[in-house]
Amino acid sequence: KGVKCMSLDNISPKKGEIAFIWFNPYAGVAIKTPSKTLIVDPAEIDPKTFKSVDIVLITHEHSDHLDAYVIKDIYKRTNCHVIADSTSHGMLKSIVAFDKLHEAPVGSTHKIGNITIRAEVCKHPAPSIVTYLITTEDGLKIYHSADSLPHPDMKQIGDKNPPDIAFITVGTPAPGASPRTGLEVVKMVKPKTAVPYHAPKTELKAFIELLAKEVPSVKGMLVDIGKPYKYP
Repeated sequence: KGVKCMSLDNISPKKGEIAFIWFNPYAGVAIKTPSKTLIVDPAEIDPKTFKSVDIVLITHEHSDHLDAYVIKDIYKRTNCHVIADSTSHGMLKSIVAFDKLHEAPVGSTHKIGNITIRAEVCKHPAPSIVTYLITTEDGLKIYHSADSLPHPDMKQIGDKNPPDIAFITVGTPAPGASPRTGLEVVKMVKPKTAVPYHAPKTELKAFIELLAKEVPSVKGMLVDIGKPYKYP
């Protein structure tokens, strides 16, 4: 089911590092820190790709982001925590135990072990959608933009908690998203490195070119679906 994807199981990030895989054409990202494995929006993927999972994050209930079958399989095998926007939270109550399921309205903060996750604003047509700012045990900050278009409140992230690395929606599967809207998100969020996703390769490349031209202080990182990468 879904894209063929390599595993992060045999990769061991050092202090201050993460490893990650963009695993579907949408916003699916697996992230491994020195102590935890996080999966964001697992859909259109064989759940057994992920052997060891500590935290699953769901941004919203659209079918390219929330697949109850995948979450049920991952949860049953790993007993992981699941952090989800309010709508998805309601849909997962029959699948995930009460003490492992966490509702994430905008502004909420969740601490799982030594990982901190804050739900941030998202502009996309879904009832309770969020983006996530993840802080690792080493203080590395990762921003996952879900399907978001630019929103003025994103400036607060850039001013107070600029991420080290940000996954940025730049393409047509998300309504209204484009390389240009992705660039506007980058200008507000101010990451050190921006990884475009949720788009065909032509749009990913167009974003990288725009970024180099207009915000050269931010490094663009073009990645392939299903392959592991390390940062920094």
